[in-house]
Amino acid sequence: MLPPLNHLAIIMDGNGRWAQLQGKPRQAGHKKGASNVRTITNWCAKHDIGYLTLYAFSTENWNRPKTEVDFLMKLLERYLRDEAKTYHDNAIRFRAIGDIDFFSQPLKHLILDLESSTSHYTNLTQTLALNYGSRNEITRACRKIVLASPKLSDDPQEAAKALESTLANALDTADMPDVDLLIRTGGEQRLSNFLLWQASYAELAFTQTLWPDFNINELARIIEEFHSRTRRFGGL
Repeated sequence: MLPPLNHLAIIMDGNGRWAQLQGKPRQAGHKKGASNVRTITNWCAKHDIGYLTLYAFSTENWNRPKTEVDFLMKLLERYLRDEAKTYHDNAIRFRAIGDIDFFSQPLKHLILDLESSTSHYTNLTQTLALNYGSRNEITRACRKIVLASPKLSDDPQEAAKALESTLANALDTADMPDVDLLIRTGGEQRLSNFLLWQASYAELAFTQTLWPDFNINELARIIEEFHSRTRRFGGL
């Protein structure tokens, strides 16, 4: 039995490469990857994971070919419709972070309705980062602060502390704890504009496994290794 983990974040990388290795179109990799989201989410719901945040669609992903972007939007809509029962059956709260105003009205309403209907569940909070980029999130948060015009202390240290707290409360993740463990699949070793503020003291784990092949055994092994680390948060 693994110890509980408060906040796990995953960059789900490798769908397209998985499909190419299989001799299939990229869409097949995205479908397989979406199926794996269900597997990993259900496992987390049963193993004392408080929050699971998944990088599903970044602000930079709009630069992909329109045919692929259109497919991803349809896949996301289908996933949310199909998985609604899973959320309810397993008492999983669904959340979305990112600027969803860029999505179609039907998709946006689907996201908001699912957030509302699952908001009372406490078994696991699964968050999908949708049209999300950490720089975009921080920029939007700063805009909120400027519009609110908070009065800061004349003392530099007190002002910095207050501003940090104000900024944290203006982020999409204001009611979520910071990330404890961030995993990236697919062999790349970078954060790609994902949760830069929230993962400032996260433990990082990188795996060569492509997302569609990433399974619960490897996840359990990474979490077990995470619990063997000593986290000092800048102290001794």
